[in-house]
Amino acid sequence: MRSIFINEWRLLLRSKVLLSIGLCFILTLIASVWISHKQVSLEKTAQDEAKQHLRAQWENIEEMNPHSAAHYGTYVFKTSSILSSLDNGVNNVTGRMIRVEGHVQNEMVHSEASQMVFVSKFGKLRASIFLQYIIPLLLIFLAFYSIYSEKQSGRLKLLLLQSNSLKRLLWTKTLSVCSVGLLLLAFVVLIFGILNVQSFDEEILKRLTLFIGAYLFYYFIVSGFTVYLTARFKNATLALTFMLGIWMFWTIFLPNVLMSSAEKLHPLPSRNKLATDMKEDRAKGIDGHNPTDERAIVLKEEVLAKYGVDSLSQLPINFDGIRMQADEDYGNQVWDKHFGGVITKLQLQKKSLQRGGIINPFISLQNLSMGFAASDNYHHQIFLEQVEYYRRKLIQSLNIEHAHGGSKTGDWGWKAKNSFFKGIPDFDYQLEKIKAVIRTYILDVACLLMWTVLIFGLLSFNSKKIEL
Repeated sequence: MRSIFINEWRLLLRSKVLLSIGLCFILTLIASVWISHKQVSLEKTAQDEAKQHLRAQWENIEEMNPHSAAHYGTYVFKTSSILSSLDNGVNNVTGRMIRVEGHVQNEMVHSEASQMVFVSKFGKLRASIFLQYIIPLLLIFLAFYSIYSEKQSGRLKLLLLQSNSLKRLLWTKTLSVCSVGLLLLAFVVLIFGILNVQSFDEEILKRLTLFIGAYLFYYFIVSGFTVYLTARFKNATLALTFMLGIWMFWTIFLPNVLMSSAEKLHPLPSRNKLATDMKEDRAKGIDGHNPTDERAIVLKEEVLAKYGVDSLSQLPINFDGIRMQADEDYGNQVWDKHFGGVITKLQLQKKSLQRGGIINPFISLQNLSMGFAASDNYHHQIFLEQVEYYRRKLIQSLNIEHAHGGSKTGDWGWKAKNSFFKGIPDFDYQLEKIKAVIRTYILDVACLLMWTVLIFGLLSFNSKKIEL
């Protein structure tokens, strides 16, 4: 088995055509990783500069009414993980920035804002495109050629006569082809490591290890399946055509069909309907800017009774801040109701898509690749949840200061001091722990392992059906 493996590599190294193709692949992979790294670095630099500028503006507020500051708001940026240079996932379409302010939960904006000039010069050369599409296609042709050349020259029968079992031969061919994918993947990881060595921590190393493992399993599946089909079919050309058809079915046709089916099974409301429904529910709550609102009047009576006074002027606090926070609390409930429903449907769509991994290992690979690189919709939703939590705490702090900071009801000219604004912490996005990510993608892991076991079975226990 060892001698056959070494001989396979000797044949590859002797072929000037294969060596040229391999060198082009390696150079292209290096370029794709470097360009992706450069893009992420430019984005981070631009975001850090903007973040520092906005924080300086906030901390330099000398005096301002807290409610005016709530409308003034600030901006929060989505910082990409360094692993997004390997797989940028949904980051290109989700936006990079979101405004945080009172009364409103804004949408993210400026997708790909910081990469416009860079991409216009170099194009969207992504490492994930090569890892997920091009390298597997190369492995298909290498696996086909490995068996086809042995059949055409008659060496296959000769190898079997030299006490080599067919099972061992198929396994050796599969592992030799898979090792090519491993080598190319190693170049990607090596360049990535060199460019990002200063940013590595335990969490990144765990994610990177799992990222590599997912691709190795997929490369084994593609290599083993092609080797088996080429050996199994008497007509080798038919075997190659069949495997290329499977590759196209896995990577192009089936993902679109599965996604469309998931969207039809669990349809999301249109943006207009969502906005209309939220506006209707929002109108049923208290209006923080309207003291004559019936619900505001009820709240006023409750607060007066609590403090044992007869009028707002007798209150030791500013009722305007209490009313504003009540408005926020109701708005938060409306947001949780409607966006909670949207998130639930997105999760159902995701589960439907994950089940597609049973018939398509490429789906599982893509999910795991984005998940481990922290560039999937799961991590995006976590970011949005953290932003919303920060927004609520920020506005609550401003309303509490408005209510209990020393002003009286109706005194809109009162201003909080600079020390108060400086004391409000900045937003700090926390990356989800890898254990939670694995739990989220356990179905994809199971599907990829299932396909690996299936290929193992075909190579090990189905040798009698091989055409020599």
